[in-house]
Amino acid sequence: MHRELITVELAKYLAAISTELNRQIGVLISRKGSVTHVIVGDSKGIFLPPLEDYPLGRKALRGLRLVHTHLNNEPLSQDDLTDLALLRLDVIAAIGLKDGQPSILHIAHLDRRDPKKPFKALPPDDIYDIQFDFETFVRDFEQEVEKTGAIETGLQGRYTGGTSAREKAILVSVSVKPKYDQEDSIAELRELALSSDVMVLDAIIQRPHEINPRYLMGEGKIKELVITAMNRGATLLIFDQDMSPSQIKAIAEITELKVIDRSQLILDIFARRAHSRDGKVQVELAQLKYRLPRLTGKGTAMSRLMGGIGGRGPGEMKLEIDRRRVRDRINLLEKELKLLGEARRQRKARRVAKEIPIVSIVGYTNAGKSTLLNAMTKSGTFVEDKLFATLDTASRRLRFPREREVVITDTVGFIRDLPKDLMTAFRATLEELKDADLLLHVVDASSPRFEQHMASVEKVLSDLDLLDKKRLLIFNKIDKLSAEEAGILAQRFQAIPISAQNKKTFVPLLAAMERDLFDLLPHLKNYTK
Repeated sequence: MHRELITVELAKYLAAISTELNRQIGVLISRKGSVTHVIVGDSKGIFLPPLEDYPLGRKALRGLRLVHTHLNNEPLSQDDLTDLALLRLDVIAAIGLKDGQPSILHIAHLDRRDPKKPFKALPPDDIYDIQFDFETFVRDFEQEVEKTGAIETGLQGRYTGGTSAREKAILVSVSVKPKYDQEDSIAELRELALSSDVMVLDAIIQRPHEINPRYLMGEGKIKELVITAMNRGATLLIFDQDMSPSQIKAIAEITELKVIDRSQLILDIFARRAHSRDGKVQVELAQLKYRLPRLTGKGTAMSRLMGGIGGRGPGEMKLEIDRRRVRDRINLLEKELKLLGEARRQRKARRVAKEIPIVSIVGYTNAGKSTLLNAMTKSGTFVEDKLFATLDTASRRLRFPREREVVITDTVGFIRDLPKDLMTAFRATLEELKDADLLLHVVDASSPRFEQHMASVEKVLSDLDLLDKKRLLIFNKIDKLSAEEAGILAQRFQAIPISAQNKKTFVPLLAAMERDLFDLLPHLKNYTK
């Protein structure tokens, strides 16, 4: 490593050119002492070029230092310090000019001791007798980071000091909605992030008077957010709001952190959980339709998403692929989806021919639908306490007395603001609910947001024209409530209280199902297997 921050000869040369042009002049210098960039600004500042050729990689610092001139011998500006923190430069320095000659050197570097002030400005140094030991600072800083593993800058979630490959995220909500609604939504975003195995470092709520069309929030606020995220070791920013391609691009141009929105996070979870051919095709189709308007050639905004959160999926493709090939792939998947839909229709026709009643379980994600299906039918559908733990549709048989048998189908969980492309892709599967003789609407009664969850499910059913379908409202997880509270809630909403973990609570449910299927539906009154 080149020990000197800058030589006196180079400082004099920059001062002479800067004085002659009456413009700030800057140079970016590598650790070997080579000048990688020469920057000509105006009288007030310089504008740094893209630094894709010098990525952060596994280091805590970029490996470049910026030295530039200040015409009036002024100290480092707030813009200088912001560039230092945003770009994670080794050091930033300003050569103060006096009578056309270099005079005082103003130096600042990153500082990990105070998260709210991630940089430290040093007292002015004499350009002819610089006391700052650049080489020692860089070595000590990076050794400390490597030792503690506290700052992680690997763009694919790599740790500088540890072994885990989990992404680390800052959640961000920018909205003019009521605060309670915003808090509920970001709490759900946290659950979604955990379902995608993301470590959530913090959640930040912004409530501006109006939404900034470029950054959602003000430019100063977004830069402050990025600096905080990088200083805390985040690898990912997840916005609760759906963002336009131009918004994602604008924010991505500020930082080398990955930037995704709520829809992309949900698509990522679906990509993890799809196992059947039906599910894989539907998810890949939704992903490609979402990404198509966001493809911008080899821009960093998309290329940095390769791998990890936002970049995975069945049949994953390079995002730099041209739009024509993406459209061809979409057309191919849509044709395959039609063929799979035809296979579903044939299976349905066989069930109709046998006149087997169909019961479909619907509900908000993680309400306990698969657990209920397993308990009622003694089956082994995968369950986990995460949002969208199960994605693929499962059908099982349930026997009632008097040789009566029904098919119970578990559907994908619903969620508020389900991505439009995902809703479109799964519409064919969800429309199978129209063939059901009875819907079981399962609600997690222990959730503080269960009423909002119920409303979200009702909205999806309304979109599918299923509100007239016969259905039973089931309040699950009553074992997490007191008996009195469970009884009051069930009476208030005319729901059947159960615990999917306790089959003894199923008696009222099974009785209601048998009544609604075989006593109230004319075409099934005389049904026997």
